[in-house]
This record gives sequence, structure tokens and C-alpha cells, in this order.
Amino acid sequence: MTESRKIPYKIYLEEQEVPTRWYNVRADMKNKPFPLVNPGTGKPMTFEELTPVFCDELVEQELDNETPYFSIPQEIQDYYKTFRPSPLIRAYNLEKALGTPAHIYCKFEGNNTSGSHKLNSASAQAYYAKKQGLKGVTTETGAGQWGTALSMACAYFGLDCKVFMVKVSYEQKPFRREVMRTYGASVTPSPSMETEIGRKINAEYPGTTGSLGCAISEAVEVAVSNPGYRYVLGSVLNQVLLHQSVIGLEAKAACDKYGIKPDIIVGCAGGGSNLGGLIAPFMGEKLRGEQDYRIIAVEPASCPSFTRGVYAYDFCDTGMITPLAKMYTLGSGFIPSPNHAGGLRFHGMSPVLSQLYHDGYMEAVSVEQTSVFEAAELFARTEGILPAPESSHAIRTAIDEALKCKETGEEKTILFGLTGTGYFDLKAYEAYNDGRMTDEIPTDEELQKSIAALPKVNIEE
Repeated sequence: MTESRKIPYKIYLEEQEVPTRWYNVRADMKNKPFPLVNPGTGKPMTFEELTPVFCDELVEQELDNETPYFSIPQEIQDYYKTFRPSPLIRAYNLEKALGTPAHIYCKFEGNNTSGSHKLNSASAQAYYAKKQGLKGVTTETGAGQWGTALSMACAYFGLDCKVFMVKVSYEQKPFRREVMRTYGASVTPSPSMETEIGRKINAEYPGTTGSLGCAISEAVEVAVSNPGYRYVLGSVLNQVLLHQSVIGLEAKAACDKYGIKPDIIVGCAGGGSNLGGLIAPFMGEKLRGEQDYRIIAVEPASCPSFTRGVYAYDFCDTGMITPLAKMYTLGSGFIPSPNHAGGLRFHGMSPVLSQLYHDGYMEAVSVEQTSVFEAAELFARTEGILPAPESSHAIRTAIDEALKCKETGEEKTILFGLTGTGYFDLKAYEAYNDGRMTDEIPTDEELQKSIAALPKVNIEE
């Protein structure tokens, strides 16, 4: 047996090694992410302004840039035990297929019914809503993983759940929709005719397939117009990255347990939840000057907010009813092509990750859809896990980096986030296998049109 084979194929943590606190990377950031801003006043949103939309304790987490750790309530820890810890997997067979000297690890978050990492934050947000005595919550979902996770968490904590699902995903993934309904959620294709903003978007963009920005607008409208409801978001926000830090904390503990030190950390990026969670403790070490890592965000070429967007204040939704966030954005009016990575079809990026990227602590690449599915199939055939299209963006770049090691002979260690499974994405795999999948990349003119429409407001930064 070689030295590397002494490391198990799957590394699981013992119960006492599982995180009992979330890590807040903002506490170690010299340049804090810019605050959410009220578009009417141009001033940072206050606690009082945010609580009609979000749960009280979640607002406190959203606004706290100084507290490094938050204790995970016991009720959430108990629910986490139904699907955590998740394994850190050494991709020995993929390494062999590539003929690379690189060591490839993935943190696999798909071992729950939602099939993704989204349950980490869904359970926390549902818990705080229940604790506040609310009747229910509203949300949006793209590919459906977040909507599924939230419906599961709401069923567990006894809350009503209203989901607005991006129309193209609603049609592409009917079985994902049915899982949500099985857990008691109502699921509406967005943009719909059930809300004022939905009717407006349908009138302005006839036949639109929707976007996460559209679905967010509808979910927020329903939340603020129904007493006893609050809106919850599955990505982008500071609070979500805080909850998702359990991914990175577990990965870091598993690496430390076996003396593994990643050289490169890779994660797919749509709004930033899984990437922010995976890199959190590693980024903390980098910010404190204790270690150095190369961190790569991977986004679809069809929705390239990091690589082709601008760093500016923008609305998080197409209907322009949310607060403004300082982030890398393509403009809230940008409607991405209906590619199969529904969870990455968001026009902006997490303010935390945007600030870190702007300050040079991480880099970003964009990849095309057909190359993503090429990587997904290789991973499925070698490692036996059918990955979600979103996760496969990270796989694509991990493979590319491993092939560079093959060329140079460097024995680097690569860690990537395997955010979920692709068993509800077989239509996408069918399109790829049949040779019908295409790569749609927005032109500079298309992006400039939406970027030019960024809000012209007097923001007091």
C-alpha cells in the first residue's frame, strides 16, 4: 500500500469533532462587506427596517461583522445529526483516470433528501422563524435544492412554506417540485400571475423563462403582505454564509485529522452560499496570515457575475423591491439563458465573497456548459456519484487544475465542494448525451445593457 492509501477513501468525523459553532469570516476581514442600503434613503439598512422582511435573530446575524463564532442552538444541532457530518472523499479513481500526481478531495454534501448543502441554512432559518412564533416563510428556488431543503426544514419545525420556483426549472424538474409538495410546500412557477411584481415582469418580458431575481421579488412581496410570514433566502446573504460554514469547519477538521493541507480550494459560485461555507475557516487562516491557499470561484459562462460583472450597489431582485447590496453584478435586469445549472443563474454575488474577491483573496473563472457536463460524466464514471450541474462546475475546474499538475509534475492537493447530487437533472444529462446541449454566452452588448441600468442612487458609503 502506498503512503497516500493510508488516508481512507471517505473521512468521517466523530461526534465530538462535529462543529457546535458557526464561524463568521467577516470578523477576520480587514475590509468588511459593504452594508445593505435602503434605496430610498441611501443609508445602511437598520435592524428595524430589516425585521419586517427577515426573522429578528437572522437580522442580528446579518448585521454582525465582529462576532467570530455563533453557537449553534441545540435544536439545530439535533436536526443536523440526521445528515451531518458529511464525508470528505479522496477521489482516487478520478486521479488515476487523469494520470495526475495531484491529490483530489471533495466535501460531499449530497447525503440528504434535498440532495445538497442547502439544508444547513434551511434548518437554521426555519428554526428561528418557529422560535419567533411565525406562521410560515416564503422563498425562491432555482434548481430546486433550496426549495426542497426549506420544505423539509419547515415540515420538521411545523411551518407553512411558500416557494416560487424559476419557471424554466419548474418545467425542467417536475420531480423536484413534487418532492417539495410531498414535504408540504406550495410551489409556484415564477414569474407568476399571483403577485403584482410577477404580472409586471410577465408584461415586460413576455414568455420569459424567469430568473432567481424574479422569484426573489415575488417571494418578498408575499412575505411582507401576509402577517405572520417572513422571507428567507438560500444564498447571498451574510447569515446564509454563516450557517454554511459547517461545511468548511468539517472539511478543515477532517484535513487536520489526517495532516492534509489543500493547496487549491475550488467551489461553484452562483450566489455564494456553498463556496462561502467551504472556504470559511481556510479563508480565516489566510486573512489572519496563518496559512495561504489558492481559492477559485467557478461560475457559468452564461451568468458570469465575477468575471464579467461590475462591483457596484444593485438590487438583489429583478423587481427592485429589495435593499441594495454592494456586490459583483450583471445588473438586476439581466435574465440569464435557461441553462441547466439553475442554482447558479443569479445576476449578483454574495457581498462577503465580492469584497474578498475585490481585495484579491480569491480568484474566479467561468466555464461553459458542455465542458461542465463532460467533467460531470467523468466524475460519475470514476467515483460513482452523479453530481449536480452546479457542483460539476467545481469538478470541471478541479480536473483542469489536476491536469496542470500532470503537465508540471507538481503533487498539489486540491479540495473542491461537491454540493449535491444530480438525480433530478437527468434531462440535462440526456441533452448532453444526445448532443443537443449548447453553450450560450451573453454578448458584451447584452451585459452592458443590464449593467447600464444599475440604480442611480445617492448612497452614503
